[in-house]
Amino acid sequence: MRFITSVLFSTYTIFSTVVIGVISIVLFPFPYKYRYFFINMYANSVIKALSLLCGIKYHLEGKENIPDEPVIIFCKHQSTWETYAVQIIFNKISFVFKNELLWIPFFGWGLAAMKPIAIKRGSGKKAVKQLVTGGIKRLQEGICVVIFPEGTRTKATGPGRYRIGGAVLAAESGYPVIPVAHHAGEFWGRKEFVKKPGEITVRVGPKIETKGKTPEAILAEAKEWIEAQMPEITQGEYKAK
Repeated sequence: MRFITSVLFSTYTIFSTVVIGVISIVLFPFPYKYRYFFINMYANSVIKALSLLCGIKYHLEGKENIPDEPVIIFCKHQSTWETYAVQIIFNKISFVFKNELLWIPFFGWGLAAMKPIAIKRGSGKKAVKQLVTGGIKRLQEGICVVIFPEGTRTKATGPGRYRIGGAVLAAESGYPVIPVAHHAGEFWGRKEFVKKPGEITVRVGPKIETKGKTPEAILAEAKEWIEAQMPEITQGEYKAK
């Protein structure tokens, strides 16, 4: 049964992605707020479809920590789920991701409509410079910047290696960091097609001030908070490093 519901969900996601990709192209000449409105509707529909078809729900903790100002969001990365969820939880966001994703038909078109920060992975200091330049621009426009500091999706049993790029942006821009912990990988795992029903806990942490701090100190503080939450919210075994 889980396989069938996963097939239905994937079918819906493919169809809705094609539709929003076409809409994104049509709306590209229009102001960002109109493009973002439709992309946000799409993200909401995917999360609702996942709940109805696969039984994956979520509840949010730390709503009082969600700011009205632009911030840098450091989010745990275990699943595809959070790429949709952060669009619902936070208002006006810009993702940081590898530029190859923009070349994916329909999906990439929707991403392009959200004023992303596309970097060339593996280019070292050049990629960090792209991140900082693009990130400061988005923050000054009043848009939150979403960074997955682990870089890629990790297993639900432990953390990946936290990367310094987002912390460099925070140190150079002076904008605060909001850490986000969740355990979506237990229900929609990395490279797993079949989804498992259950409830994801999403925990939004308090603001981390960054002015006057080094990138290393910022990254360490964010990582410490995120990883401290994981054993508390996961339903399986989580080994912090």
